Amino acid sequence: MRLQTRHHAGPARLGAVILLALVPLWAPRAPASQTPSCADRPEFTWLDFWVGEWRVLTGGQQIGTNRIRKILDGCAVTEEWTDARGGAGFSLFYVSPDAGGWRQVWVTNTALGPGGVKEKRLAARLRDGGVRFEGRIRSGEHVVLDRTTLRPLEDGRVRQTIERSSDGGTSWTTGFEAIYVRVAAGSRG
Repeated sequence: MRLQTRHHAGPARLGAVILLALVPLWAPRAPASQTPSCADRPEFTWLDFWVGEWRVLTGGQQIGTNRIRKILDGCAVTEEWTDARGGAGFSLFYVSPDAGGWRQVWVTNTALGPGGVKEKRLAARLRDGGVRFEGRIRSGEHVVLDRTTLRPLEDGRVRQTIERSSDGGTSWTTGFEAIYVRVAAGSRG
């Protein structure tokens, strides 16, 4: 009786088999012309009033600057914040197809402290075209509700109000209120 032996694949052949198995993961996506465009959906314009470069003022004093940009063919919005004391923050706003609606992820250079990282969702679209995002901040075992309201003003400025609630949303305390004044083209700061 003779035993039949099979030749086992060597490392090179095994690598080729694995690579072929993964090809569908690397295969090109459908052409953009077959994918719906964010520009065709009205909710992707809801933050357009805020897009631009801004001086941020409280009580008439500049406390920081903010740059708001649409990216990825209008499918997302970024925020780049710098305050007068050197603090910085970055947001990514996007519409979540699965969760339905705008989301915000906010990260600062003090990410390890309370409020240094936040995730919020769109809670309301206001009659004046403004928007309100809400989320939670955890500090130890204590949870605070956090909301940001952005409102376009008639003169082209924008009002931002950040409020917090320690009682589950029954009452809110304003922690930050500022007016955004658009930086004139060609000037900075």
